[in-house]
Order: sequence, then structure tokens, then C-alpha cells
Amino acid sequence: VQASLSTAVPNLQVSSPYGSTQPNFSLRGVSVANEYNANQASPVGVYIDDVYIASRTSQGMGLFDLDRVEVLRGPQGTLFGRNTTGGAINFITKKPSLGATTGRVEAGYANFNTFSAQGAIETTLVPDALGVRAAINYQKGDGQLRNVAPGGADANSIDTLQGRVSVRYRPAGGPLDINLRAYAGRDRGTQAGVHGLAAARTGLGFFEINENRVGKNKTDAWGAALNVAYSLSNALTFTSITSIDGGKQNLQQAADGAPIDILDINWRSKFGQASEEARFNYEGQGWNLVAGGFYGEDITKTDNTFNIASALGPGVNGGFYQHYRQKRSSWALFAQSDVDLSDKLVLTAGARYTSDDATYRDGRAFLFLGNIGGAQTPLATTVPCPTAPGTCAYNPNAHYDISGDGSAVTGRLALSYTFDSGLLGYASYSRGYRAGAFNGGGYTSSAGITYIKPEQVNAYELGLKGRLAENRMTLSAAAFYYDYSNQQVQDTRPGPVSFLVNAPKSEIYGAEIEAGYRVSPDLRISGSAGYLHAQYKELSLQGTDLSGNDLPFAPRWTVQLGFDWTLAHPASGDLTLSPTVNYFSRQYFSPFNAKNAAGTGQVNAELQQPGYAKVNLALVWARDGLTVKGWANNLFEKKVYAYGLDLRGAGFPYNFLVPGTPRTYGVSIAKAF
Repeated sequence: VQASLSTAVPNLQVSSPYGSTQPNFSLRGVSVANEYNANQASPVGVYIDDVYIASRTSQGMGLFDLDRVEVLRGPQGTLFGRNTTGGAINFITKKPSLGATTGRVEAGYANFNTFSAQGAIETTLVPDALGVRAAINYQKGDGQLRNVAPGGADANSIDTLQGRVSVRYRPAGGPLDINLRAYAGRDRGTQAGVHGLAAARTGLGFFEINENRVGKNKTDAWGAALNVAYSLSNALTFTSITSIDGGKQNLQQAADGAPIDILDINWRSKFGQASEEARFNYEGQGWNLVAGGFYGEDITKTDNTFNIASALGPGVNGGFYQHYRQKRSSWALFAQSDVDLSDKLVLTAGARYTSDDATYRDGRAFLFLGNIGGAQTPLATTVPCPTAPGTCAYNPNAHYDISGDGSAVTGRLALSYTFDSGLLGYASYSRGYRAGAFNGGGYTSSAGITYIKPEQVNAYELGLKGRLAENRMTLSAAAFYYDYSNQQVQDTRPGPVSFLVNAPKSEIYGAEIEAGYRVSPDLRISGSAGYLHAQYKELSLQGTDLSGNDLPFAPRWTVQLGFDWTLAHPASGDLTLSPTVNYFSRQYFSPFNAKNAAGTGQVNAELQQPGYAKVNLALVWARDGLTVKGWANNLFEKKVYAYGLDLRGAGFPYNFLVPGTPRTYGVSIAKAF
């Protein structure tokens, strides 16, 4: 689902240093940039059934048996859970319809010996009153990147199992509608393959690695949500959404791409969150109103280990252990109203007050002597320690605590006009806010562990959307301008040491168009294009002026073209061919772009992906709920990088690059009943 979003939505990118785990969403250039730590919140909010998912590790779970996916572009500063600066992606799962017993089963097989199975069944226990729906998703496949190291596992394997149960209760078909959803899932695939040390890549193909310690990406997530809606009258509804979620990650990541030990990291965190949103919806004559409040809190407990070869001298291995506990809480009051100024002109106005508090507790880290997987002998405390590693005596009782808080008033103001043709035109202003954050990457010194400023976006947008040509054509177009301040980015320096800093000012502007046209009953064409100018207006890192550089993961152009063509009707079914081509222009992975900080070993020109196009293809036969599908993604096997991180600047003799997915292809059969 994540990968298909980036090809369906212009100016949306999805990437990760960990494969399918902990996805990073970049929408119109607003993203976590080069930030990779598990404690950070995404500026593009991810929701499942209107429930905000704080942990980025858990954001890839539960994305099956979906009713629809809603992508809201631009700052979400009035409604929608927590404030975000980039937008929101809301995955809406299927819930019981309280009708007949229905369901769907699907099984598939693909290259890399990949088996997949999905199933869902829904039954109504009491007509129009009580229903249950259960769904399951399973995938297991071999590694997609061949490992030539003797005995080494192949990278990018798939091993996922997820399940969900939904219960809906509407007593006597009356005004009360209760929906309870519970889910759990786990992933056990191997880590994303890494291109690292150049000498280890001699003679290798792009989709091959030479790595002695390919690790496992072990992630778990679970949760439950209760949505209670009560119609107080024909015009007024009260809704309460209560949720609790948890999860954990244990990622064993070889971060050197070599058959020798250089850098091996164990990313280990546990997550927990709870939230409550209560709101009133009023639909009156000529005006609508949504008003309510939100409270949410989340906890991240982290225990990471960084094993570094020859950390203490030639042939003397060691590394760093890191621990901290972060807690964030947020509450907000909000209201938004739509007022009909005429039968065609509507004014929308909304405001929100948000208050955030955060604590970083029991922060401690130490330098140790030891090999990967072996005993660790602590040598020196590094957190708390304001100076270089090894300069503070080891103290097992020392810990580092800081706190942070912030608040903001955000909102939205818009005018929309419905033309005689049915097209809707609009102009809007919105302000979004992303709370301040702690540096989860500080383990060599406490000097870089601070609470940095919140992000803020002032966004202006003009747009047009609707249907044309007797409803045969759909059209959506928008132009936008963002005044973006204090983006939170990582600055990796020799040591190695990481600093989380604010980019004082950025400017983003661009345009998007999406269209679909039904040429005939058997042929529909679709396309989209996005143009994006996303640059830093003011940023300096390590004494290097980066003003005028592109924001990371913000290609100038994204284009998608495709069609669905029903070729024939064999065996009383429909045989449909659906090819798509997706183009992305050059994108950088680092705020430095191709610049290098003076006096460092940086080679940041390596941290980019030139423009490329990928072709996907599907051939589907369908009849009476039975569907047989053959498909291929990345048909011509374009060799592209999905993620990159500066490690040369941290003192290593290579950069960290994650190759994208090779060509995949397979078949599936599904039956709805």
C-alpha cells in the first residue's frame, strides 16, 4: 500500500532506511528529511480509522482489507488528531455493514518464492444491529537482494502476519452506532540491503550485496479503537474515538555493506500510546460546524547498541550503548464551520489551540569494549557528558533528564465556489504546527541532546476539482505556496555524533494536476503530474551555507500515466490490461545536496538519485466476484536508490545507500462472496 501511494499521489514520496519498516512520508517536500530515529513524529500524520499513529514503526501495520485511503495535502492545523505540517494519510478499514454475510479470499505467488494470502469474512449476528468482520494478511518470501557472502542471508525478505477484528453494534437500528476494532501484527523479514564500503562491491550487480551479518527486522504492533457515535437529533451528532496502541522494534542492521565488521546497529524500542477525541458535528440550514477536543500521549523506550570496528584502536572493537525514555502529551481544542454565503459560495473558517509537553528521562549512554554480540565492558559514560567520548569516567548511576513544551494557535480559512458546470473552485490559507522534538540520535555526548523548536507552515492554495464531459472526466488541480520554518533535520558530524537542528526558513511552491477520462465503456485513461520547488532559504550546517539547496526527498517533477483497457470478454468475464509509467526527477537524500562541509570526509554527491521512470503492468480477468491477476512491478528493473545517509561525515569510509526494489512479478486469484 505504501509503495502504491507514491505512484498514485503526485508530490508524495515514501522511503525508509529499514525497508518496509518505519516508512518516511514526504508530501509536497515536507518530511522528516534525513531523520531516522524511532522517537520522532512524522510531519505527515498517519491515521487508521481516524486514530493517529504516533510510532512510525507501527505505521506500516494494519494496511489491509481497506475501504479507502484519504490523502489530505497541506498543513492539518484545525481537525484531525494531532497537528501536522505536511498533511495526513488516513487508512479507512472495512467495517461491518450489518447486512448479509460477505467475504473475500485471495492467494498469490510471486518471484523470490513469495507466497501471499488475504482473507476477510463478515457476518451479521442480529439484522441491522450487530455484525462482526475479521480479516487476515500473510506474506512470506525470500530475500530480494542476493547476498554473495558465504552463509549470509539475502536481504529484503518478507515475513509478515497481521489480523484484525471489527465489531459493530447499532441497537435496534437507532441513533447509537458503536464500532470496536482490534488488531495485531508482526514482521520478521531481513533488513534492507545496504550499499556501503566500495571495496566490498567489486564485481557485484546492483541488486547484490556482500554482507556477513544481514540482520532481521523484527517489529510488532497491536491496538484497539472504540468509535461511538450518537445522533442527538437529525442535525447534531456526538462522536467519541478512544484508542490504545503498542508496539516494539528489534532491528539488527548491518550498516556497512561489507563482509567484515565495520558498523552494526541494534535498534531496539518499545512504544505505547493512548488517545481520546470527542467532537460534535452539526449540519444546519446553510451552515455546518465541527467542534471538539483531543488528548493523546505516547511513550518511547529505547535501548540501542552501536558496534563499531576498531572503535578504540586498530583491531580493538567497541561501541556505544544508548538508553532513554521519552514521553509526549498533547491536548487541543478545535472548531471549524462551513457557512453558505450564497447557493454557490461557501466560507470555511476553523481554529485550533494545541498544547504540547515532552520529557526525556533516564538518558544514559556509555562507550564500551567488546565485539558484536559479545560481552560489553563499559569504559566511559558518554551521556550525561558534555565533552568528547572517553573524557567522562563511567558512572552507572548517571542519567540525563530534560523537558520541553510548546503551544500554538493554528487554523484554516477558505472560500469555495461551485460553478454552473459542477466544478468546485477554492482558495485557502492554513497554518500547521509540528511540536518540538528531542534528539534521539545523541549517544556520544549529551551536548547534542536538546529540545528543538517546533515546525510551522503557512500554506496558501488555489484549486479546482470536479467532473466534466457528462461525468466521463474527473479533474483535480491545485497550486500552492508554503512558508516553512524550523524544519527538523539531522546533522551528523565526526565522532560520530548526531545533532537535531532546525532549518530556519524554507520556501515551497508548486502545482499538481490529476485527471481521468472514460474514453469508452472498455477504456479509461488516467494521469497526474506534480511540480515542486522546495528549497532552503536559510540553513547553515557545520559552517557550510546551504541556502538555495533542495529539501531532501523532494523531486522537482513527478508524473504518472496509465490506462485500464478491457481487451475482450472471454468466458463471460472482463480481461483488462492496466499498464502505468511513473517518472520521478532527481532527488537528494541530504540537506547538503552535493555540497561538502569543509574539513570533513563528506562526499555528499553520492547521496542522490537521478531522475528515472518505472513501468508497472497488470492483466486481470474478472467475473462474478472471481478475479485472476498477473502483474509485474518495475518491469524493466530500473536500478534506483530509495534512501541515503551521510556516514563519511561521521568518520566512516563510505556512505549508507539503500537500493530500491528489483523487478517483482506474480499471479493471484481472489474470490468475493
